[in-house]
Amino acid sequence: MLDELLRLLAVWRVELVLFALPTGLGLWLYVRLGLFFAIAAPVALVTTALCVGPLRRFLGRLLHRASVRRHLEAAFHALSGVLSEKRPRIVKITRTTFGDRVELALWRGTSVDDLVKAEGVLAASLGVRQVRCVANAAKRNLVTLTITRDDPFAIAPLRCPLLDVKRTSLWDPIPVGVDEEGEIVTLSLPERNVLLGGEPGAGKSVALSLLVAAAALDPEVDLWLFDGKVVELSAWSACARVFVGHDVQRAITVLEKLTAEMDDRYDELLRRGVRKVTRAEGLRLHVVVIDELALYVAGIDKKFAQRFAELLRGLVARGRAAGIIVLAATQKPSIDIVPSTLRDLFGFRWALRCATRDASDTILGAGWASEGFSASDIAGAHRGVGLLLHKGDAPVRLKCFHLDDADLRTLVQRASQLRGLDSGPVSY
Repeated sequence: MLDELLRLLAVWRVELVLFALPTGLGLWLYVRLGLFFAIAAPVALVTTALCVGPLRRFLGRLLHRASVRRHLEAAFHALSGVLSEKRPRIVKITRTTFGDRVELALWRGTSVDDLVKAEGVLAASLGVRQVRCVANAAKRNLVTLTITRDDPFAIAPLRCPLLDVKRTSLWDPIPVGVDEEGEIVTLSLPERNVLLGGEPGAGKSVALSLLVAAAALDPEVDLWLFDGKVVELSAWSACARVFVGHDVQRAITVLEKLTAEMDDRYDELLRRGVRKVTRAEGLRLHVVVIDELALYVAGIDKKFAQRFAELLRGLVARGRAAGIIVLAATQKPSIDIVPSTLRDLFGFRWALRCATRDASDTILGAGWASEGFSASDIAGAHRGVGLLLHKGDAPVRLKCFHLDDADLRTLVQRASQLRGLDSGPVSY
């Protein structure tokens, strides 16, 4: 009984202190100066706290954190098993756009896996939409608990910022979407390659189009487009140096030419005495876009498929320092399409909604699903929502900006005017 009373006093301590301050002041003034001052002073104190903006906001944050702490303590207390006996210690609470982010410290004998298993129960106890637990990569006893009250992605399609710019520089970060906290997520492509995957209808084509648009709006970038389905990238063909359809032999010829250019580029870097292409070198960037990857690396003719995969692996492995950026997309994320030996060469990995946890791990990397990051958990209605592994220790959940057909036509026309490529792409 005493333990329960002490626990209640601990979780209500902030509210009790805030109540005790004006109450104690009133009692003290009542004894010293009488009833009038005993009433007037606390009223003046409360009025000041409510009317002074910075003080009001400070108290609001204080009370909000206290409320989150209290409800979390109650939720942990209601759990069964080891977490009920060894409840995580709440280190820090930060309010976000759609909920709260809580830093927790685990006691010995508990792990993040215990919390991951309890996510559904915690969400139900807190009465929120979702609770997600992610371990700190450096210290496994530290866990970030993300509480989502409102659906951060139940919003109208997000207008793409590229529609408002006349031209881009691919050396600058590209805005690709908005994360769960309402912050814009950007990608810096130089010295990086991007792997995208997701089931049909997940929004993969739009996500890829964002990156292609940013490259096309930079007239100092050469576009090499490989479109196994022909129709996905055809809108950008007028801006491309090369456009290849589903002809695998032709695709191999183009990759061989690009590989030769990569070797020439390294010879040029050697002559200049530099190790990689930088903005200061003034050399053009080459962006290689492949959609759908499966049609090239898992075709009927295994000899051609193996040759294409071999050339692609060489570009991804060696092309970064030479200013060659590979963007590869697939709607069939499986190990026969994207083996780990190829996937691990991609610095950035973007998984849109996937059918299974294994498919999600095929894009992001083995083990991420067990850490609480699986694109198979994304709701079917959330088109354009995915997990992006690009910087930091863990994937970021985001909703990508939207581009409809009219937006694409606008961007293609603008890019074509910048490039002056009325004649269209070169064929090999």
